[in-house]
Amino acid sequence: MSEIAALFPLLLTLFSAQLLQALPQTYLQSTKHHGSEMEPQFTEKYFSQTLDHFNFNSMGNATFSQRYLITDKYWKKGYGPIFFYTGNEGNIWEFALNSGFITELAAQQRALVIFAEHRYYGKSLPFGNDSFNIPQVSLLTVEQALADYAIMITELKQQLAATDCPVIVFGGSYGGMLSVYMRLKYPNVVAGALAASAPILSTAGMGDSRQFFRDVTADFENIDPGCRDAVRGAFSQLKHLAEHQEYSRIQAEFSLCKPPSSPQDIHQLNGMLRNAFTLMAMLDYPYSTHFMGNMPANPVKVACETMMTGSDLLANLRKTAGIVYNATGVLTCFDMYSLYLDCADPTGCGLGFDSMAWDYQACTEIDLCYESNNVTDMFPPMSFTEKDRELYCSKRWAVIPRPDWLKTQFWGDALSTASNIIFSNGDLDPWANGGVRKSLSSSLIAVNISGGAHHLDLRGSNDADPESVITARKMEADLISQWVKMERTRLQQSL
Repeated sequence: MSEIAALFPLLLTLFSAQLLQALPQTYLQSTKHHGSEMEPQFTEKYFSQTLDHFNFNSMGNATFSQRYLITDKYWKKGYGPIFFYTGNEGNIWEFALNSGFITELAAQQRALVIFAEHRYYGKSLPFGNDSFNIPQVSLLTVEQALADYAIMITELKQQLAATDCPVIVFGGSYGGMLSVYMRLKYPNVVAGALAASAPILSTAGMGDSRQFFRDVTADFENIDPGCRDAVRGAFSQLKHLAEHQEYSRIQAEFSLCKPPSSPQDIHQLNGMLRNAFTLMAMLDYPYSTHFMGNMPANPVKVACETMMTGSDLLANLRKTAGIVYNATGVLTCFDMYSLYLDCADPTGCGLGFDSMAWDYQACTEIDLCYESNNVTDMFPPMSFTEKDRELYCSKRWAVIPRPDWLKTQFWGDALSTASNIIFSNGDLDPWANGGVRKSLSSSLIAVNISGGAHHLDLRGSNDADPESVITARKMEADLISQWVKMERTRLQQSL
C-alpha cells in the first residue's frame, strides 16, 4: 500500500528520492497540465510536536520537529477554511506535489492549505537515524499520528489568528484512512473529511484476503483476457525453471544482477514481479506521472501491449517489470533485493527509512494479510496469513500484531453515527473494494469514479481526466462548501 497505504504509498525510485531530498524549503511547483495554472508556493516549516501524547512519564515533555508545508496564497485570512492534509507513509512533498485538487479547491473557497508529515516518515524522525531502533519505534502508532495532527491544527489556528476557521481534512490511501479517523476521533477539531481511496475495511481485517490481487488481475483482464493469460503463462514458465533449478537461465531471462540460488530468491523474484503489476494497477492514470516512480500514461494498457508482443513470455514479463523498475532505462541489471523489499505488506513497503516505518505499522495495527493464489488471480501462489504475519513481526520487530484493533478503535463498518465524510474510490484501484463503496447516510457519502485509479480525484485537473472524476470533484467541492458553512454557523452560534 505504501503510498496506503498508501499508500500507500511510497515505493519511490532512487531518482525520485534524490529529487525530493534536493527540494529547497520554499518550492514553486512549475509543472503545468496542458495550460492549467501553476500550483501555489508551499513554505516548508517545522512544528515542535509532543513525542508521546499518552504517557506522561516515559518521555517527560520531550518533543520532536514535525515537518509541514503551508501556503496562504488563496486564504481569506482569519475567515477562510483550513484544508489540512493528513500525511501518510512518505515524504510530505511527494503528496503535496500530487494533490493539486486541494489547492485548486483552496483557490475557489479561499482556504489556507497545510500538508502535515506523518511522524517517522520523511524528515519527521523523532529520534533521527535511531528512530527505528527498539523501543524508540514504539511511538509510531496511528493514535500518536492523529494526536499530532489534532495538536498541530489547534496550535496553528491560535498562531495564525484562525480560531474561527473551519477545518476540513484530506487524505489519500492510508492518509485517507487517517482523515476518516480524524473526523471520528476529533470532531471537535475537524468539520469534515475527504477520504480518497481509503481501505478502512480491509486494513481492519474485514474482507476477503483474495480481493486485492484479484482486483489487480481484473484491471489487466479488462484490457484483454489474453493479457491475463500471458502473465499467468509467464509465471508458470518461471515456476518450471525454478523447480528444475535452472538458475542461470532465470538470471539471463530476467537480467538479474546475480543468479538466484534458493527458493527464497525465487520468492523474492516473484514478489518483485507481482509488485510491478500492483503499482501499474494503482497508478493507472490517463497521463504520465512521477508519483511513486515514473509511469507512462495508461500503464496497464502499456503493460498488456508489452506482455502480448510476440511469444517469448519471459522476455515480455521482464520488459513489463521494467516499465516500473527501469523507466529511465539506465539499469543494466535488476537487483531484486534492492528494488523490492519483502515485508509485512504484500502490496509493497517501499524503500529506505519509509519502508521500515510502514513495515512496523503493518506489524502492529494495520492488517495487510492479502494473498495471491493463481486461481482468483494471475500471480504465483503467495500466502500471507495472520500466522505468517505474527511469525515475521515477532522476529523482525519483537511485536505481536493485534488483528482486530483498528476495527475496535475506529469503528470498523459501524460508521452510521458518524457524519461529514466523503469516501471516494476509483474502479480501477485495487484498494477500492477494501473501502466504503455505498453511501451510509446523507452525510457519509460514497463517490465512485468510473475509470479512476488510486485517489485520482486528489490530483490536479488535467485535460485527459475522465468526465467521471470532473463530476466527482464538483460533488466533493459542493459538499465541502456546505460543511464549511455549517461549521461557521455553529461556531457563530456558540459565541
